[in-house]
Amino acid sequence: MEIGLFFGSFNPIHTGHLIIANHILNFTSLKKVWFIVSPQNPFKKNGTLLNEYNRLHLLKLATEDDNRIKVSDIEFKLPKPSYTSVTLIHLEENYPGNQFSIIMGSDSFQNLHKWKNYESIIKNYPFYIYKRDGFDVENTINARITMVDAPLLQISATAIRQLIKENKSIRYLVPDKTREEIEAGGYYRK
Repeated sequence: MEIGLFFGSFNPIHTGHLIIANHILNFTSLKKVWFIVSPQNPFKKNGTLLNEYNRLHLLKLATEDDNRIKVSDIEFKLPKPSYTSVTLIHLEENYPGNQFSIIMGSDSFQNLHKWKNYESIIKNYPFYIYKRDGFDVENTINARITMVDAPLLQISATAIRQLIKENKSIRYLVPDKTREEIEAGGYYRK
């Protein structure tokens, strides 16, 4: 099966992530999108992250009615920080017979050459790249890329967290079930 892997902190998951996943499922040959929740991204400060199990739960709430999407905690069982190259090896071992591709924004793609073992990743996996404002795609590393013309929304998890801290509404920025859980749990208030 052709599966797109959407890696991220998802701190929190928001409508922009879900629209990208839906667009990719509708307009590419991918049959499933797996959200891979990263407990600790080596490029992000750990202190700003909600607990990984809470982020996983929020993502499951956001996607529970869509059987084309799977939420994975595979990186929870791997050494931290999370390296995509290590995760990909584990996915290949645990799910043989699937064809994996990587979904990422043009901003992340421009930093791919900084990733651990990036040469192996670009050799073995195709990429679906969605445009992010201010980040053109320059494929100087000769990766196999497919540009995806997904709707571009100016939504960021950072902005959502700031709205929560300011006691402002995040309605429509995250799915309702996710918003209700964030509010009930008091997440991102501190």
